[in-house]
This record gives sequence, C-alpha cells and structure tokens, in this order.
Amino acid sequence: MSFAIEVNGRAHGEEPRAGQCLRTYLRERGWFGVKKGCDAGDCGACTVHVDGRPVHSCVYPAVRAEGRAVTTVEGLCGPGGGPQGAAGGELHPVQQRFLDAQGFQCGFCTAGFLMTTAALEAERGTEDDDGKLADLPRAFKGNICRCTGYRAIEDAVRGVRHTERPAAGAAVGRKVGAPAGPLVVTGAARYTFDVEVPGLLHMKLLRSPHPHARITAVDTSAALRVPGVVAVFTHEDAPDRLYSSARHEHPGEDPDDTRVLDSVVRFVGQRVAAVVAQSEGAAEEGCRRIEVAYEQLPHVTDPEEAMRPGAPALHGDKGAAERIPRPEANVAGEVHGEIGDVAAGFAEADVVHEETFQTQRVQHASLETHGCVAWFEPGESGGERLTVRSSSQTPFLTRRALCALFDLPEEDVRVVAGRVGGGFGGKQEMLTEDIVTLAALRLRRPVKLEFTRAEQFHGTTTRHPFKVTVKAGARADGTLTALQMRVVSNTGAYGNHGPGVMFHSVGESFAVYRAPHKKVDAYAVYTNCVPAGAFRGYGLGQVVFALESVMDELARRLGLDPLVIRERNAIRPGDHMVSPVGEEEEDLHLASYGLDQCMAVVRRALAEDVSTAGAPEGWLVGQGSAIAMIATAPPGGHYADARVSLLPDGSYDVAVGTAEFGNGTTTVHQQLTAQALATTEDRVAIRQSDTDVVRHDTGAFGSAGTVVAGKAVHIAAGALAERLRTYAARHTGVARHLCVLGAEAVDCAGRTVTLKELYEAARANGDAEETAAEGHWGGTPRSVAFNAQWFRLAVDPDTGEIRILRSVHSADAGVVMNPMQCRGQVEGGVAQALGATLFENVRVDERGEVTTAAFRRYRLPQYADVPRTEVHFTETRDPLGPLGAKSMSESPFNPVAPAFANALRDATGIRFTELPVTRDRVWRAMARAAGTLPADGLPGDPEE
Repeated sequence: MSFAIEVNGRAHGEEPRAGQCLRTYLRERGWFGVKKGCDAGDCGACTVHVDGRPVHSCVYPAVRAEGRAVTTVEGLCGPGGGPQGAAGGELHPVQQRFLDAQGFQCGFCTAGFLMTTAALEAERGTEDDDGKLADLPRAFKGNICRCTGYRAIEDAVRGVRHTERPAAGAAVGRKVGAPAGPLVVTGAARYTFDVEVPGLLHMKLLRSPHPHARITAVDTSAALRVPGVVAVFTHEDAPDRLYSSARHEHPGEDPDDTRVLDSVVRFVGQRVAAVVAQSEGAAEEGCRRIEVAYEQLPHVTDPEEAMRPGAPALHGDKGAAERIPRPEANVAGEVHGEIGDVAAGFAEADVVHEETFQTQRVQHASLETHGCVAWFEPGESGGERLTVRSSSQTPFLTRRALCALFDLPEEDVRVVAGRVGGGFGGKQEMLTEDIVTLAALRLRRPVKLEFTRAEQFHGTTTRHPFKVTVKAGARADGTLTALQMRVVSNTGAYGNHGPGVMFHSVGESFAVYRAPHKKVDAYAVYTNCVPAGAFRGYGLGQVVFALESVMDELARRLGLDPLVIRERNAIRPGDHMVSPVGEEEEDLHLASYGLDQCMAVVRRALAEDVSTAGAPEGWLVGQGSAIAMIATAPPGGHYADARVSLLPDGSYDVAVGTAEFGNGTTTVHQQLTAQALATTEDRVAIRQSDTDVVRHDTGAFGSAGTVVAGKAVHIAAGALAERLRTYAARHTGVARHLCVLGAEAVDCAGRTVTLKELYEAARANGDAEETAAEGHWGGTPRSVAFNAQWFRLAVDPDTGEIRILRSVHSADAGVVMNPMQCRGQVEGGVAQALGATLFENVRVDERGEVTTAAFRRYRLPQYADVPRTEVHFTETRDPLGPLGAKSMSESPFNPVAPAFANALRDATGIRFTELPVTRDRVWRAMARAAGTLPADGLPGDPEE
C-alpha cells in the first residue's frame, strides 16, 4: 500500500501503524506543535487543519489523511514553517494577534486555539461561514484552557493589543510580553516531550484494581514474551526505602510513607509494576499479561471512620521514625491549639453561629500530563551522566530525592524542565521520575513515561477534600468574641503534603480576623483513596470557604452589612498575626497592607450595581463578597540562586532555577534584570529550570517565583550593574559616579564605552569575574498579600440555573511588575476557582476508585462558563519584595467560593455548605425550601 500525505507543504510517505491517530503520526515526524492533552477529542490542544478544516487529531485516524494537506501550527504562517517553528517568515495574522494580546499563559493549549481561530477566519464570508467568530462560546466549545480564564484569548481573537515595548531601564510596571511568546505561537516552544531521543524505550504502568491489598505473587513471564518488551519491574526490583513524593526544601515536612513499588497497595490506581518496551503498544500489552495475586485487606474511604478504633490502619507498620504521629488511627498529621478561653468567649457573645462545610476533590487538570524522559550523556570527568527531563515545578528537589533514593552523587544527575504545560501545585511531586530512573539505571538506555489523561485522575494527586466546622461568636455590634474550628482533611492513601496543607489551612485563614479567643483542632487523615497533594491555595481555599460563609451568616443574624463585620474584625496595620496553631512564624510580617483598599473596591462595586440589570424576569438576584490573606512565600526557607552575566555581544544572560509553567516568572525576571541594568528586555536572555544552571532553587511553588527567585535575580542584576560601572571607571579613568550604565554602553563623562568593548577589555585583562554577579535569597522575612472577591448573580428558581451578572476582584500585589500578566493570573485563578465552586468534582465510589477519569466526565470551565472579571490592584509597596512586589498566583483562588456562596445565600435565602454548588443541588435546595420536594429527594434522582 502506498501512502502519501502533505504536512505544511512537505510530503510524507511513511504508512501509519494500524489504528494510529494523526496526532502521534505528526509528532513522530517532528511536528511537536501538535499537543496531547486528552487523547479523547475533549480539549482541542491537538487541533490541526486537514484540507483547511480544523480536526482534533487525537481522534482522527492518520490513514484518513491520505492524499490530503495537513497544516499544523508550525505551518500556519506558510510552507516555510518547519518542525522547529516558523522559519523566519511573517506570522499568520492570528499568531500575531495572540502574541500582541498575550492570549496564553503556559501556552500548551495555544496551538489549538490558534488553529481553530484561523480556520474560522478562513471561512468568513464563504458559504461555510456560520457566524462562529461572532459567537466565541460556540466557536471554542471544543477547546479548553486551564490557565487564562479566556479573557486574553478573546482579546487575541478580537485584535486587542496589550503588550508594549518600554524604554531602557523602565521595564517594571509595564506590559512586557513573555520572552517565549514567538515560540509559543509558532509551535516552537519545547515542552517536556518535544524532544527526539535516539533509542527511546517506552514505559507503561500496571495499576492496582484493589483499594487495599498485599501482593503475594507476581508472574511476569508472559509479559516478557510479548514482542518488543525489554523489561518488567516489580517491588522486588525497587529500592526498599521510604520517602515522600512531595517536594519541599525540608524533606522532614512530609511523612516517609511511599516506596517506588510497594508490596502493599493502598488505593485503586497505585502502581504495581512497570513494563518497558520498544513501543507504547508493546508496553501496554505487557501490562495486560502480568499476573498478580493479591490478598485483599479491609479498606476505609471516610476520614472520620478512618480515625475510629478498629478501622484498618493503612500505615500501621510505620510510626515516629517515618514522621507519622498516630498511624494506628490513620492520622498523618494533626494540630491542636487554643488562645484564651473559647468557652468564655462564646459566653460573652450576643450571637453564636456554628456550621459544618464540605469541600470536594479537584483535579489540577494541567493540559500537559505528568511524565519524564531519562537518558545518559557523557560526563565531564568520564563515564556517563543521567539526565532526567521532567514536567516538574521542582527540578532541584527532584534531583536531590533521586540521588538519595538511588545512592547517586548529585554531580552525576541532571534534572531539567522544559516549558511546563501547567502545574497549579500538581507538579510539586515526584510521581514519574523515580520509576523511570529505576528503569534507566538498570537498562542503561533512554526511557520515557508519559501519563494518559485517565492516569492523571487516578494515579497522581488531587486537592484535599476538607470537612470544616466553624463556630463564631460576636457581640451585637459585630465584634468577634471567639472563633473555633475543627478541620478534617482527607489526604488519601499517602501523606504527601498532608500535614503541610492541614497546618497551612488554619494559619492565615485564622490570623486575618482579630478575636481574643481562638481554638483549632485539625487532622490530616489517611484513607484508601487517590492521594491528595499540593493545589493552588494549599488548604487555605477550603477553610476560607467555611470561615467567610460563617462570617456572612453571622452578619445576617446580627442585622449587619457583611462588609461591616469584616472591616470591624479584620487584621490591621500594626497588629500581630495570631493563630491558635501557635503564634505565626517570627519572619511573617504585615510589611504592607492593602486589605482596606481591597474592601473599598468591593464597597464601590456594591454601590454602583444595585439593579437587577441582566437578570431574566422572575430570577432571584443576590450579591456577596469574601476576603482572604496569604503569606507571600512558604515558611521555613525557600531558596533561590541566580547569576547574571554580560555576554560578548553586550547583551545579558540570566541563569535561574525556577520553572516556567504559565506563572509568568520568566517575564518578571527579564523585567527586573532590564530595570537594574538600564537596558531593554530584548537584550536579556533567560536560562532556567535546569540543575546545571545555578547552585540551587527550591522550586516554583508557594507563589515564590517573583518574591524569592525574582529577588535573587534582582540582587544579581543590581550587583552586576555596580560591577560594570566600577569596571568602566577603571577602564576609562573616569570617576565612578560619572559612569552611567545604558542599554548598550556606559557613558563615562561623555565618553561612550560599549558593553561589547567592556566585555572584551575584561577578558583581555583577566577580569572575567567583573562581567558577572550572583544573587541569593532565602525566602525570609515574608510579608502577606490580600484579596477580595465580589459577585452579583441571578438564579432561576425553576431550574437552579445560575448566571454571574458581575464579577469583581481586588488584589493586593504590591508594586505590580507586569499588569497584563498579573491580571491574567487573577483571571485564571478566579476561573479555576469558579470551576471548583460550580461543577468540578473528582468522584470516587465506595472503594475509593475514581469514576470521573476523563474531561468529558469531569467538567472543566470552558469559554462559555467564565465571566469577565474586573480586576483592581491596590496601591501598596512591600518593603520585602523585589522593587515592592508581592506574590499573586495562588491567592486569587481563595475568596471565590465563599463570595459566590454568599451571593447565592443572598439570592435564595439558603446557605449552601457543600461544594460544588451544582445546578441540581441548587434546584433541590430551593424546591425543598419551597416545600415542593420531599425531604428524602426524588425516587431515582439521588442527591449529588
């Protein structure tokens, strides 16, 4: 059979494999702009044109493309585009608009949106034009973005330009475009698997079908007979060492309860064996051929039941040495504390309100799945050196863990992250690198493991489900007398991040309000469910939902404006932050304060918007708000090293360890450097997320990209500016204070010395050290940031449908480094939080097995679901952050759910205490309140 296909003007004649989809066919030929997000036609990241029509290539058989012309994002600007992106030609107008509007963050979904938009524009004015470009919710129903909140994408389609080119030395505070923007829009940005590794082997994992079982025997003989299978690894091949998959600067923050491959499985989906083969198909078949004998053990999925006497102990063989406080009760972590006497405080109150709230599991849903590739390269001093390319937020901590696990010296291991396709905390884990390294070390060959979308649901981590009981007392004027909380967090089968999330959840959430009496009891509990992990907000969002709902209810019972009760009790400048988990760390300060401005924005929005405009007739309308506070960096130290160097052509190189996954830190680091060195951002190149680049970087988590890594970069750039001025003075004999650093030269009292000349002089004189400088920051002292969210919404009493009429968010980000990017972080955080509020839910059955392991069963916010949020920044300047900046990547998420719930309460008179507040839930609650639904529900229509 002869096969012919044209891709971006180039002929390909290789026949596809039986059943091969067009996506894998294209990627195998180097067209890496075609992304894998779901392999089910759900997300649109793989969109290409076939004879000009957009198709999801993951579900389009490659054989159907025979004789057709296929265009990928690399070829969108014309036949000159190659597998490495546009070959210097002009961008397609759609590519240019996405670049001008910065219609992306991580960029993994961008090719899909570009290809969809370009195809619809080509149809404009033809007989195929059905008006989709005027109806973007319909146009983009097959495309998902997890990062942006869609406003930036709409602006790109409409031709709204946001990026600008500031003058030399004036980059901070301007809308500078992402350095990788041209690569993202042409498909040339290289994500984790966008590399060609000769001789690559493929790994697939056999996973447990049982929630709790002991492996008694494994027979791999049939698997090893599968053609193409090279090796099978079981628990007998893995190191008998315990560790945590969580990545923290201090490993002692997490319990050591995990093995690479364990003889006991504790949740449905835990890895049992790994098959390595010459193809993914052979590896999958090898997994099917493995025979495993299990001794099933009792299981428990409810954390309250798990703590009761007699419950099966998931980690009963471990204890204090593994940092598990009460393994016999399945308690992975706990905290108890009281300030004052809450009983006396409640006795003083005129009103006491108590309520219990429940939050659900949420998937990070990064469009790039977890995975890594490992191979060997020649070492500098002979021998071989292991390189691991991973979709990770923590390459340095991952290297440290791999070296400890496999007894490897750090100089023999390099961990590097390319551009990462989304993170949200989910990639602050070591979930693939350990097993791939095991295989690579044993086989001495390159090995790749790339998770499927289903594995992301049942084999990675989720947001922690919380049960939170809040009791609050206040006097008649709204002054709080006491606050009390009981928090139970379901950490799943393993304790990665469990104690930290639990501890953090009752820190700033408590400290934001002043009350003389406070008490907390909190538990992180093991269950036989998919493990929970780090997620945007790190536990704060769950507790803030409960506390802010209770504050709203307390105000209503007192007949007060909910904003008034917040203003009366919120922490103020000069106050000491106090939480019953113990006084806040000594390094945490109210270094700047913008909460009053945040609440003023909410008050103005409320005053401006008192009508029911936009609400259909007969719908119920309500408004609600919430506030939140967050530390600007993690406790206990978060470290970053940076090095800034002058290059031979007079431009600059910045080496920094933090990863880029849509958080925008690369742009900010470029801006900080350009500001300090009085140059333009295009003269600053960034090298990052590579353990070969700098000494150490804790990682891109805890909102540390600007306030920690950015501070290290700014210190290094400032030190280099001083060195260059000093060296120019030596070189010219002009007084140092008369030497002014410019974009391309130093003005020495009228004499111009180009930076290229200065570089050459330093090299010639043996003064190379004068053309580089290093910076370090340890993440302390820390400040706090504030956020407030306000909604006006309408509810249909007959169906439970909810429409958001207006969304307003105020953010205390200090001096905003890049208003365009920071606005995008806020919008993306609000959109993600709305998904968690309205419909996202990782469902598990009675065995703890995930039943929503696909995007079409786990609903993500799409274009039509997300309102345009008005974003307002306060005018504050934080003395601890670089040039006055604060963090602003996690915090916008936290006040969204309670603000929405408070608006829903205002509209319906019903307090919703469980997330998500789905349309069915809202309808049932209103029907019950109206007496039209039996208290036990409808037959065959159970409560969600």
